[in-house]
Order: sequence, then structure tokens, then C-alpha cells
Amino acid sequence: MAEHPGPSPTRSAGSRVDVPTGTATVGHQWDGIEELDTPMPRWWLTIFYACVVFAIVYAIAYPAIPLATRATPGLLGWSSRGELAKELTAETARQAPMRRALAALPIAALAGNPALLDAATRGGRSAFKVHCVQCHGGGAAGSKGYPNLNDDDWLWGGDIATIATTLQHGIRYPGDDETRQSQMPAFGRDGILKAGQIADLVAHVRAISRQAPANGAATRGAALFAENCAVCHGPAGMGNRELGAPNLTDAIWLYGGDTASLTTTIHNARGGVMPAWAGRVDPVTIKMLAAYVHSLGGGEAAPVAAAPAAASAATASDHGRG
Repeated sequence: MAEHPGPSPTRSAGSRVDVPTGTATVGHQWDGIEELDTPMPRWWLTIFYACVVFAIVYAIAYPAIPLATRATPGLLGWSSRGELAKELTAETARQAPMRRALAALPIAALAGNPALLDAATRGGRSAFKVHCVQCHGGGAAGSKGYPNLNDDDWLWGGDIATIATTLQHGIRYPGDDETRQSQMPAFGRDGILKAGQIADLVAHVRAISRQAPANGAATRGAALFAENCAVCHGPAGMGNRELGAPNLTDAIWLYGGDTASLTTTIHNARGGVMPAWAGRVDPVTIKMLAAYVHSLGGGEAAPVAAAPAAASAATASDHGRG
């Protein structure tokens, strides 16, 4: 028995007029089904041809056809980059008086000019989103190894002029002779302290930071702290801004205040790097960034004088380093 090959198209001798619709067919059928040759609506054809004409005119007038290294420029000479350049030029001209005034005003005197301070803070907020959020985060809250700029814990000082100096020269940044420098010894890695001594030192730091009660290990750690750490952090562990040594008695930690984090810090030391922004951005932008960071909540009105004990420790450290 032969297998049925299935339906196949056939060509009729010609089109015919479909009686119910009065429309001619296209002249072929499939299993008895014919296709009507219904013309496109005139309104549709009008819109279609208008779009074709518009596309041709657009391709001639504006950049449209991609080439190897650029697009065709178009007869009108318009480009999105050109429009952006015009807007940037206009905005630069609008900001020029404010930037000239900010450049002429010493940064320490900025607080005495509320209007200029507000403009600088708003400009600094924009610059922060471009240059600083990658490390400090969009809200400047930082993360492990990157300081929170919203609190009042400062290594070198939180007044606006000191913040500007830190921005200008960076922290441990190679190539800038005035960069902020501080170096904590790697007590474990360099064999200065043994593992048990580091554990005692951790217990002492956790005790003075009120994270754990004092115990025998903390008592032994206090003696080790006085011998090895007080020269920078101060006898009470309250830090020394002259050396960039952090306050160990508060609840603010850059790398963590738990036992494991403190053990790693004492064993290997830490040494984060912040770029020196002088040369990367203009001096006015540095003032703007300083004004914005200072406004976040932890800014200090004036430099905080070093406590006598801290100053004494700094002198001893300088003598020891000399």
C-alpha cells in the first residue's frame, strides 16, 4: 500500500475573485485554502513611505552610518558629544565665579562664608561620587579596610584644613614626599612577639575597648602594651594623631575588633594606601571634597591639640626613630 505523501501546494491556472469578499486571490492554494490578495491600507502605506523618506533624510543630516573608525558626520554637523561639550562649557562658565572665589579663600576660612561653603559642599558631593565611592562607598560609610567618613574617629585630624591635606597628599602613597605615613610593626611575622604574647596583647586591647572583661591575659598584655605599643598609641591606648596611631579604646575599628581580626593585625600589621589627589584633581576640587567630607557628621571645628601623654609619646618615638 503506497504511503500518502501529505498535502502539497498546487498552482491554479490564475487568480480568481473571491465572491464573498470581492477580493482577488493570489493564484495558489494549499489543501484547498486560498490566499486573498488584499491590498495594504492606504494610511499604512502613507506612513511606511513617510518613514522611509524620514530615514533617508536623517541619515544625510545626522551621524548615522557607521564606518571603520567613526560614523558619517551628517550635513548639519550635530553630534551628542558636541552637545555635551556645549553644556559642559556653559556649566563651567556658570561655576567660574564660585570657583575663583573658592580658590582665593583659605580653606580654614570657608566656614565664615556660608554661601560659598554650601556651594563647595554640593560640588564636593558630586566629586566624591566620581573619585571616592569606589573605596568609601556611596554613603561614605566605608567597609573593612576603608574608613567610615561619617563618624568622628580621625587618624590625623578631622578639621577641614587637615582633611584637605590628607586628600592632597594621600596616605602611604608612593611618589608624594608629604604623604601621611605610619607604620605598625608586624609583631608576629617579624618575630618580635610570640603567639602567646600576641594573645595576651589582644586580650588587653579588647579589655580597654570594653569588649571583654579584664583577666589574667589582659593583665599580662598591659605590660606588653606598655613596652611595645604605648610609644605610638599612648599609655592608655587613646591614639596619637601626630603619628596616625588609632584610638584603641573606642568602638570604631578599621579592620575589626574581634579576637581573630586583632590577632591578624598585631601579627602581620596593616598598611592601607590612599591616593594623593594633588595632580589628579585641581586644588578647588580638593577644597570641595574636604568641605563635603567635613560636612558628613564627624568634622571638627579646629585641629585637636595632642594630649600631653600623646605628645610625650610622639617625642619618644621621634627619638627612637632618629
